[in-house]
Amino acid sequence: MADKELFKVRSAFVDKVSLEVINQLLDGLLEDRMLNSGEMEAVLETYDTRADKARALIDSVKKKGPKTSRRMIDLLEQKDPMLHEELGLSSAQPAASPPAAQSGSTAPELPIEEFWRTKQNNSNVYPVTKAFYQSRVALMITNIKFSQATQRNGAEKDEENMENLLRSLGYEVVKHRNLTGKAIEEALSEFSTHPKLIEADSVFVVIMSHGKLGAILGVDWKDDDKKPDEFPINNIFKLLGPIKCPQLVNKPKIIVIQACRGAQKGFLLVSDGPNQADDAPQPREEDFEEDKIHFVHKEKDFISLLSCTPDTVSYRCPKLGSLLILYIVEIFRADAHREHVQELFRKVMQRFEELNTGRSMQMPTIDRCTLTKHFYLFPGLVAPKP
Repeated sequence: MADKELFKVRSAFVDKVSLEVINQLLDGLLEDRMLNSGEMEAVLETYDTRADKARALIDSVKKKGPKTSRRMIDLLEQKDPMLHEELGLSSAQPAASPPAAQSGSTAPELPIEEFWRTKQNNSNVYPVTKAFYQSRVALMITNIKFSQATQRNGAEKDEENMENLLRSLGYEVVKHRNLTGKAIEEALSEFSTHPKLIEADSVFVVIMSHGKLGAILGVDWKDDDKKPDEFPINNIFKLLGPIKCPQLVNKPKIIVIQACRGAQKGFLLVSDGPNQADDAPQPREEDFEEDKIHFVHKEKDFISLLSCTPDTVSYRCPKLGSLLILYIVEIFRADAHREHVQELFRKVMQRFEELNTGRSMQMPTIDRCTLTKHFYLFPGLVAPKP
């Protein structure tokens, strides 16, 4: 029972929950009519310290029984998933209704086949045919183990989550693990000649590693190395551009990079920079023709989502994986059947804005966007091959 769950984690909740999350939980419970305004005011106005407010909140909710307790646990998972995981609380049962609620749309939704037909012959939408859908392919590179830099614990979860998402969107996933900067370049170069690209309607490239501004770090990266093991992010756009990869001209190329772009630091979560201070707090264990000659743009039809703004860090939980991948999976699963990619990325950014826990902050960045149309993914348009 949910009230018993809260009882078991009461002390840890009081110790760890932030004032911002307390306020968010109270707002959510009030909106859901699980608490009334008097009970909310009693928590906020009667007690002065954060800990006392937390204690009053959990005790008030627990007394109301399993239903209210369950709702508070679910709200905590939404507002502070890292604390929810650290406390070992159960997750809500999956339901069909929450995704529709997130979008804010009350209009009835079309089946994916009908929605796809509404976008055919639309000059503002990248073309997707069923044949091209079946030729989709993605490249995923995950660096976890480094010779000297900090190991990226939890990156296996990111790899699993992204692979499952990409496959659900119709992409064959080409996977690599633990590559040097040179090997990343070779993997991308090989991918640019993949036989499916001539018919694919789009590609995803997902790279997850340590990083710094403008570069992905290879697994042999060393601090102060004269020839650092790095892969310049700009090379992605060259290798998938019209000169190196003419098969992808006029097709969407979606790039996702989970890596730091600046100095490392962390609190409870793990920074995706190359090193971490030994004394930095850690999560506990439990815890994209008249003369037969035509010109093409050097760079077009790309969109990239980077996990943070320049010179800042991005965060990863050893149990859940990185915040960026968690929120990409959440938003794409909820809204990819009705929103185009650029809007999905905007919603991912908005999700970070909503995560206000008083801890180190992170904001993803849409970068080098040269999409000239909307690209819809149409998940489930073609049934997967057995």
